[in-house]
Amino acid sequence: MDTDSYIWSIFAKMIFMNFFKILFISVASLCLCTCGNKDSKKQQTITLGVMSSMDYLPLAVAQREGYFAKHGIDIRLQKFLSANERDAALQSGVVDGTVTDYTSAALVKAGGFDLKIASKCQAPFLIMAGKESGVENLEGLKGKKIAVSQNTVIDFCVDMALASAGLTESDVEKVEINKIPLRMEMMRNNKIDATGLPDPLGLIAGSEGCKTLATMDEVGYTVTGIVFTQKAIDNKSAEIRKMYAAYNDGVAYLRAHSIEDIKDILVKEMGFPEALVMQAKTPVYTDAQAPTDSDKDVVAVVEWLSRKGLIAKDFNISDLIDPSLTNQ
Repeated sequence: MDTDSYIWSIFAKMIFMNFFKILFISVASLCLCTCGNKDSKKQQTITLGVMSSMDYLPLAVAQREGYFAKHGIDIRLQKFLSANERDAALQSGVVDGTVTDYTSAALVKAGGFDLKIASKCQAPFLIMAGKESGVENLEGLKGKKIAVSQNTVIDFCVDMALASAGLTESDVEKVEINKIPLRMEMMRNNKIDATGLPDPLGLIAGSEGCKTLATMDEVGYTVTGIVFTQKAIDNKSAEIRKMYAAYNDGVAYLRAHSIEDIKDILVKEMGFPEALVMQAKTPVYTDAQAPTDSDKDVVAVVEWLSRKGLIAKDFNISDLIDPSLTNQ
């Protein structure tokens, strides 16, 4: 073989070998990337924004009892001190979802941010009157001062409670007080006659002589749920479903156990005073279930917001709900 032919044969072999080397590396890299993506997907974390309320008690139980690990899901429950901080975190992508109220969810959706209500929650919400108010029932609120935060869930709850007693907004004097603890303090000091409170503030006020006029369960409304961003639903739907499996385990635990068994959670996570925690009453929690577009609670919220001009009259409730995520 002459020199030129030999050189060309060596060159051809080098090209041939490099071709297969590059091909091998490419295939190996593709496999690694694919495997990495699978592993990454398995390890995706759900970050859920919560506040100190009994809405998320099944999740708090699931966290303590190891139900998230049981279902192979990593859940981070991030505590917020105000609804504004919670909602800002949702819209900025800091959290994947939040435990929130239907009023807030509808307003955020109407504002152009894509989220969905994935499930209902249960939590005590009380309409209460001050010890010296002279008010004994909802009908007695006529002409009285009621503290609310305008256009929020408290405002909605007060209006629904009034309606159940044959009263309207014009029958009372609403006083704008945004912070819940301040509303309670003013009621205790007889600066206002009544307000709406969640537990544990309702329990604390009751222990000091304030009167519970009605609960939202008695009025006939559920007002809170869990929402997720559409981005989280698109990318983490499998993880969300696992979260709900753990949530249901938490519900089963609560059905089978007493306050004694969860008092550590109620004190540490929900803010119940040690001296009153054994008087706490848990709601009748149900397995995770999404509301429907004809659900009276959601319909009532949307109609109420529409009457106030806060959302469009043609607001589509179906666009606010994703019923698929609680299906196991």
